[in-house]
Amino acid sequence: MVHHKHFSSKNYCFTYLCVFFFNYIGAGGWSPLESNKYQWLEIDLGERTEISAVATQGRYGSSDWVTSYFLMVSDTGKNWKQYRQEESIWAFSGNTNADSVVQYKLQQPVIARFLRFVPLDWNANGRIGMRVEIYGCPYNSDVASFDGSSSLLFRFTQKSIRTVKDVISMKFKTIQNVGVILHGEGQHGDYIMLELQEGKLALHINLAFSPDTHTLVTLGSLLDDQHWHSVLIERINKFVNFTVDKNTIQFQIKGNHDHLHIDYELSFGGVSSQGKPGTLLRKGFQGCMENILYNGVNIIDLAKRQKPQMQTEGNVTYSCSEPANVPVTFGSPRSYLLLPGSPVQESISVSFQFRTWNMAGLLLTTELYQSLGNIQLCLVEGKVRLTLSKSGRIISDVSSGVALSDGQWHSIELSGRRNRLILIIDKDVSNALYAQSPFHMHSGSHYYFGGCPEGINSHECQNDFAGFKGCMRLIIIDNHPIDLIQVQQRIIGNFSDLQIDLCGIIDRCTPNYCEHGGTCSQSWNSFYCNCTNTGYTGATCHSALYEQSCEAYKHKGNTSGLYYIDLDGSGQQRPLLIYCNMTEKTWTVVQHNNTELTKLKGSSGINRHHVYFNYTADADQLQAIITQAEYCEQELSYHCKMSRLLNKPDGTPFTWWYGRTNELQAYWGGAEPGSQMCACGLNRDCIDTNRYCNCDSDRKEWTNDTGYLSYKDDLPVTGIIIGDLNRPNSEAAYRVGNFQCYGDKNFWNSAFFSTETSYLHFPTFHAELSADISFFFKTTASSGVFLENLGIKDFIRIELTSPSEVSFSYDVGNGPFDVSIRTPTALNDNQWHYVKAERNVKESSLQVDQLPPRTQEAPSDGHIHLQLNSQLFVGGTASRQRGFLGCIRSLQLNGATLDLEERAKITPGVNPGCRGHCSSYGSLCQNNGKCIEKYNGFSCDCSSSAYTGPFCKKEISAYFKATTSVMYMFKEPYEMNKNSTTQSSAIYSDITLRKENIAFSFRTTQTPCLLLYVTSSHKEFFAVTLNKNGHLQIKIKLHNSKDAEVFKINFRNLANGQLHKIKIHREAGDLSVNHKPLCLTIYCFSFFLHADSDDMDQEISRVNALGFTGCLSAVQFNHIAPLKAALLYSMLSPVIVKGHLAQSTCGAYSSTDPSSIETLHSLSDHSGPIDEGEPIANAIRSDSALIGGIIAVVIFVILCVIAIMARFLYQRKETYQNRDTKGQQHDETADLTFRNDVHSQNALSESQREYFI
Repeated sequence: MVHHKHFSSKNYCFTYLCVFFFNYIGAGGWSPLESNKYQWLEIDLGERTEISAVATQGRYGSSDWVTSYFLMVSDTGKNWKQYRQEESIWAFSGNTNADSVVQYKLQQPVIARFLRFVPLDWNANGRIGMRVEIYGCPYNSDVASFDGSSSLLFRFTQKSIRTVKDVISMKFKTIQNVGVILHGEGQHGDYIMLELQEGKLALHINLAFSPDTHTLVTLGSLLDDQHWHSVLIERINKFVNFTVDKNTIQFQIKGNHDHLHIDYELSFGGVSSQGKPGTLLRKGFQGCMENILYNGVNIIDLAKRQKPQMQTEGNVTYSCSEPANVPVTFGSPRSYLLLPGSPVQESISVSFQFRTWNMAGLLLTTELYQSLGNIQLCLVEGKVRLTLSKSGRIISDVSSGVALSDGQWHSIELSGRRNRLILIIDKDVSNALYAQSPFHMHSGSHYYFGGCPEGINSHECQNDFAGFKGCMRLIIIDNHPIDLIQVQQRIIGNFSDLQIDLCGIIDRCTPNYCEHGGTCSQSWNSFYCNCTNTGYTGATCHSALYEQSCEAYKHKGNTSGLYYIDLDGSGQQRPLLIYCNMTEKTWTVVQHNNTELTKLKGSSGINRHHVYFNYTADADQLQAIITQAEYCEQELSYHCKMSRLLNKPDGTPFTWWYGRTNELQAYWGGAEPGSQMCACGLNRDCIDTNRYCNCDSDRKEWTNDTGYLSYKDDLPVTGIIIGDLNRPNSEAAYRVGNFQCYGDKNFWNSAFFSTETSYLHFPTFHAELSADISFFFKTTASSGVFLENLGIKDFIRIELTSPSEVSFSYDVGNGPFDVSIRTPTALNDNQWHYVKAERNVKESSLQVDQLPPRTQEAPSDGHIHLQLNSQLFVGGTASRQRGFLGCIRSLQLNGATLDLEERAKITPGVNPGCRGHCSSYGSLCQNNGKCIEKYNGFSCDCSSSAYTGPFCKKEISAYFKATTSVMYMFKEPYEMNKNSTTQSSAIYSDITLRKENIAFSFRTTQTPCLLLYVTSSHKEFFAVTLNKNGHLQIKIKLHNSKDAEVFKINFRNLANGQLHKIKIHREAGDLSVNHKPLCLTIYCFSFFLHADSDDMDQEISRVNALGFTGCLSAVQFNHIAPLKAALLYSMLSPVIVKGHLAQSTCGAYSSTDPSSIETLHSLSDHSGPIDEGEPIANAIRSDSALIGGIIAVVIFVILCVIAIMARFLYQRKETYQNRDTKGQQHDETADLTFRNDVHSQNALSESQREYFI
């Protein structure tokens, strides 16, 4: 240690800064004889000093300099504390040569008398060498010391004081984790108390005589470390700022009162003897306080000068003496402490205290005298485990304690005499553990604490667990206290990787970096966030688990249902459960507590009836929904019988409603704001033409005024005041529908960057601790910067570095970090791709599309604040180089969407909006649906599909009775209605059929039955039936002079009440039949559809006479959907329906009750891409099924061969074309395919055809 007198000193005084310059007198600086990690340079400044900066140089004229070091401070030269910046920085970067000066201005000045510079690394070609400078000012303070039963009482000049504003500040240091620091109370139940509870500060405040208004806030951690901590309490009325060290909590006191009434006095250091009985039981503060200020009054200064308003209870001294406390820190897996024992002593006695966050680790192990056995104390799952063993055999194994890994100091007392061991934890004798031994206890010669040296014999030091990471103190072995300073000086014992005379424990959960209510837990080196039930995910619970809108769910392929949405992403708003109605428009439906029609009866005693509506969304969430929506509406209905509504526009309304702004509104649904009208008044069709609402006619018959409110600034309706109910015969009923909006301005907000030098600029992105950035892009360029924001040294950037690589790079002061993802396919394919990047204090991550995210851990003790100060550049950089060419859409930073379109309107080289959504989202339109481009998104045209819904996925089904049938009449194009709608275009087809695609689903238990029948005027027909065994049978007649051909699929009984899908395809001479889950393909001759005929094959006629009872669904013939036409567009379609036909849900894969509620969906429902061809997993995988399938295959091969041979003998209407034999093929569904040479028949042109169901 180098004392103050060993330095030359120059004192420079500036306005706010005094600089002490110390320069070592000697051969150019300090250099120890040995260069290792146990060296340090200690400086005694002579008095407590406020240190603001330090600087270092290497040793003059040498190759000796330090490249990194710790800075440690102390008031007494003992119990050191490492200086930290940003709550985690311990190491300072040093020098790169012997001459340059590296200076660091401390973010927070420290107050200390002693400083230590502890070298961590130095020049590899030299030794440790340092010259140092320290900058600071003298520090003066008023200090008082309390012994746990003493206090300072500040007496008021009046009996009591009544304040609306209080400011209390002080510093304290203590070794105890409990004790009252401040206390004051009044006779009316008011009180304020500040106390230590388990090393944390608890602030109690109550402003009224009621236990329900008691407010408790806790802050800080590990405050019993015998170092100074600052406290600041600022109160104005009910609002309080509570600050401990650098952490602040803002809160509001419960209750309606604003004043704090304190009687007689305010006590510091404990509770006054005049306090209430309950508070007297609390333990007083034991330690030192400094600079206590109460509303500008220096309490300690008044006490030292013995002013009359001050009174002292107990022993209060005005200096700060510290108890002897030398802790030791075990900080690495190689840490251990070896201490000697007393082997001749016929007993064992070891005691010590420890604190840690780790759940497991070795505390103590020793080999008994003459190798009689081994004793091991370990932490296991937060409990202390005592194990007694001999030669590897466990003799006794017991555990005690609960949650000992909580960071608090815990005491261990282990004693043994004769053949008995006793373990006492935290001085709890009542729960002491006892272990019996077959041999007498004699103290061993060595005790190992925290771990074992590498390579040592396991009998001498036994460790079955990981090394201990934590702190220990007050070690006593065989009744001899251990002087750890002597251990540090290598006088006694031995050690490795220890920090002696300090406890380096850190509460990594204070402040809590787990966001959105995530629960923080920690170990010695890191912390962990439990995000369960928060609605968020990630290392710090920062990223939203749910999408931000119904529109986003829709474009993941989801259908209508209940969903959680997070309107501001990673912002502060909680997820909200709403209903998404996925139609052509995507409606966000917010429910409230009463959507039913509610009836009211008049009474002479009632002048006003108030109705309130509570929504599932709070005010901020409603505002967010309305802001991002294109349109909102809410139905408002009033039914009346002698109950007037709004009166005339120049009269006083009888009834009002109000919305989220609480402004009274006197217009009704369907009318304009401020009009004092209803919809009929606007349309001029009210019952009474002199009135503007139907109800204002004041009739004795029931009437109503109903319409939609759509002015977003007034919505939603939160209350109604109904006035005209004070007459005996008055009656009314009201109904307020759910609030609903459509359109998402954020999801489709986009800009097109047409030149590499163009960019959009926005204000600085402020995200010091957590940042998430997400967007969609599409481009044909090979590279370009998506986004960049710079600071003095820090930066953040996302760019496309190559056609198949996206990079996320940043620097928060620890050097540049880069996270990159290479994609299996090129990203410059002019398709929309998704990018999400996140950076927090624990890690950074990058995700592209649905690929697994790439993560990179942050240093556990590095800089954590991202400090940016330039503008945010989107689509380019400040240097106008490496700009992005293409579209960027839905750019969100920490959940807030940047308005690219508005900024693009005023920026050269950038255009608002982007086209080409179908190229990326067209696959969502299924079942022959066609994607239609829109400015904001796309829609699916289902006119050519047998399905409906936003993605053409909803099956159109009907349940048929025996008397029900549908007949579709094919028409020539010139007979069509030329004014037919788009939807009706699905009803017609070209008359010349070169190929057919037939698909339908059915569910029945009837056999035999006719499923589908197609015929022509030439008596040609095509029939699909189930025979009496429930097997699928296809009967085809291609020439009226020839017999029909029958193809049977004897795979299984299909009349089993389950849903079956059939697909039939003919092109030229190939006919294939696909039945899921088993697919069999048959190839035979072509068939044609001609004019209708009343003649029907006799066998088919007999089956048809039985009718069909069951379900038919999703019937498709080429581009015609006859069942859809009959159910939805019967007036526009050439269909004839016999019997009762109504739409049903019988076509669903599982039987569904139409009245059942929608399924609850979450983001996990569609976490990956939609698989359009996924089969239903109900195929039978048994040996018998396999054998049956093979037999069926053989039968159909034979049938097809016979059909081919017979076909060569048929007469032809026209020329047949030969086709080559096609080989067997297998698709992903393991279809068994059979193909044969066949001839195709040219299509004939006829005037009319029929299609029966």
